[in-house]
Amino acid sequence: SLEVRRYDSPVPYPDAYAEQLRIRDAVAKGERANSLLLLEHTPLFTLGRNAHEEHLLMDPARLPSLGVDVQHVDRGGDITYHGPGQLVAYPILNLRHWECSVSWYLRMLEDVLIELLRSYGIRGERHRGFTGVWIDGAKIAAVGVGIRDWISYHGISLNVAPNMEHWRMIVPCGIPDKPVTSLRLLLGDDCPTFKRVRDEFERQFRAAFQLSDLKDSRTGG
Repeated sequence: SLEVRRYDSPVPYPDAYAEQLRIRDAVAKGERANSLLLLEHTPLFTLGRNAHEEHLLMDPARLPSLGVDVQHVDRGGDITYHGPGQLVAYPILNLRHWECSVSWYLRMLEDVLIELLRSYGIRGERHRGFTGVWIDGAKIAAVGVGIRDWISYHGISLNVAPNMEHWRMIVPCGIPDKPVTSLRLLLGDDCPTFKRVRDEFERQFRAAFQLSDLKDSRTGG
């Protein structure tokens, strides 16, 4: 079974992280079903375990005046951006139900994103040596996971229609020569709404992980 929680307004990163840890511990104890959080974040840069501080191109002291936060996080990867208009999905799964393999799990998340993009007529692909999903050399989705005792947390971000100017403040994912794109840039006025993309991600996720049982909760927080 899968418990899905959809947030209808942007969530500050610390709140979502605390919720992930709470659910992760409950899943580990067998007290809660596998879960999926679907949300947007308020604007921030997150620096993963492998992040280089110099990939933040602005003085961190200036960021609060721009309404952007910075957080060090315990996922893999370098620096990335989250903000309104970007779909963030945090699957909290007991991977023992599938396969105890980090690489398998990363590829599964990429497969979900590739199938989602295909549903909008976009050919997403992997880029050798990197995680995430790319379109003609531009990154549209980032993947960065945490796994503790084979319970997953953290997850993916997909650029639907975020403020692309914020990426100018960082070296996205620590890759200086690769641009970033979004569904809005690719599809223009035909870009689907955030909620449509969120629902399509959930559908593709359920299909990939063979999770058909439905238990929902929704919050505006």
